[in-house]
Amino acid sequence: MVTMRENILDVLRQGQTILSDGALGTMLQSYDIPAGTLPELWNAERPDVLRAVHQAYLDAGSQILTTNTFGGNRVRIREAGLAGRGVELTRLGVLLAREVAQDKAWVAGSVGPTGQLMEPLGPLSEDEAADIYAEQTTALAEAGADLILIETQHDIAEATAIIRAAKAHTQLPVFCTFAFNAKGRTMMGLRPGEAAARAEEAGADAVGANCGEGPAAVALAIEQMRQATNLPLIAQANAGIPQMGEHQRAVWDITPEQMAEHVRSYVAAGARVVGGCCGTGPQYIAAIAAALRSV
Repeated sequence: MVTMRENILDVLRQGQTILSDGALGTMLQSYDIPAGTLPELWNAERPDVLRAVHQAYLDAGSQILTTNTFGGNRVRIREAGLAGRGVELTRLGVLLAREVAQDKAWVAGSVGPTGQLMEPLGPLSEDEAADIYAEQTTALAEAGADLILIETQHDIAEATAIIRAAKAHTQLPVFCTFAFNAKGRTMMGLRPGEAAARAEEAGADAVGANCGEGPAAVALAIEQMRQATNLPLIAQANAGIPQMGEHQRAVWDITPEQMAEHVRSYVAAGARVVGGCCGTGPQYIAAIAAALRSV
């Protein structure tokens, strides 16, 4: 069994496959988080829920627990009416995951996009992005994260700004994943091969695909990234495309068993960190864990 005392990159270099966790947002919805609530606020107001979510993933077999800090950058915090609380909520997110992980799993400090476009397409300058992400990645590292996980990226300029900030202000491994559609493009038109090559050039230690348009989109992205880089690859797909069910709850069209089969194909294609994204929960991770044991 691996422990958090081992460097995750050393384990990956040995050729081992590491199982991450699944969705946080989906799980918080199952606990009836009010619509419009910034998920990170629950790090302070409902820590019991975050502990329960992390514990459920650990019990299902996750070797990485992801912090509830995806939207913890100061832009999103300010837009949620919580200006000045970004560092506090980020630190709490790490501490909650760390409390559950102990020495049984690594803690991945989640970093998401600001939601703003970079110059010249939007208002976010390179200097401002560097400052925003220096603040967040420093808070993640100081609170005890084992790695920085940059997730659901669309714009290579913002993704590389986060990578460089994390490398400059922490000593942690930096993983970066992008969200692709079924045609192999992000919303900004970025292709998987270019994303992988540019992320590696900026200093990423592992690259991959998460979220996007379901398992097939992740499979295509992994295949194209493998041709562009020798870095460890990450694959964390959505549970398909959601449909609105009764009580206005999303219903996902990929079952845990089907997701486990997709993950088998990701590993065969070269993925070494696997897990789930939107719509996946502990039952998905348990199914993937069982599939990985038989690979």
